[in-house]
Amino acid sequence: MQVLQVQLEIRPDPAEVGRARRWARSRLAGSGIGDDEPLAETLILLVSELVTNAVVHTGCPAVLRLLLPGVSGAAAGAVSGTVRLEVADASAKPPAPRHAEGDDTGGRGLELVDGLADRWGWDPDGTGKRIWCELDRCRPASTVATATYEASAGPAAYQNGANAYEVGAREYDDFARAAV
Repeated sequence: MQVLQVQLEIRPDPAEVGRARRWARSRLAGSGIGDDEPLAETLILLVSELVTNAVVHTGCPAVLRLLLPGVSGAAAGAVSGTVRLEVADASAKPPAPRHAEGDDTGGRGLELVDGLADRWGWDPDGTGKRIWCELDRCRPASTVATATYEASAGPAAYQNGANAYEVGAREYDDFARAAV
């Protein structure tokens, strides 16, 4: 299977978060991951969270890298493999997961990453660090949405995922408004 690796340089500017989301969404098409699939939405939320963390907490330029699985068995429309997202920055300060309470406007980013990604972590990278997360993709493209919902333990788990997405979107909107 082929893996497509693409990267985008990020300036330490809050406007870069929206640019990174648009860029990542545009890169999904060639990988066989549909824009309307749950995997795509989850990936875009993870891009928002990790790029926001780099922009807000380091004040340094960063590099966003996506490693996307290629389409296998194109006639059957199957996509398999692991999607990996990395954000590398020049700050050696390790990520510090926090736990947000009630109406806190920050502190949920790494909790969202932990809850949505199959795996995540960070590694020293030169004088800085690289934060990464992975999403597994191993079902036929036509059954991903159905299988994800069925495997999620029903409506409560689906609602929790939707709530996490809404919280992340609100946090980003609050961050973007404060930056203007």
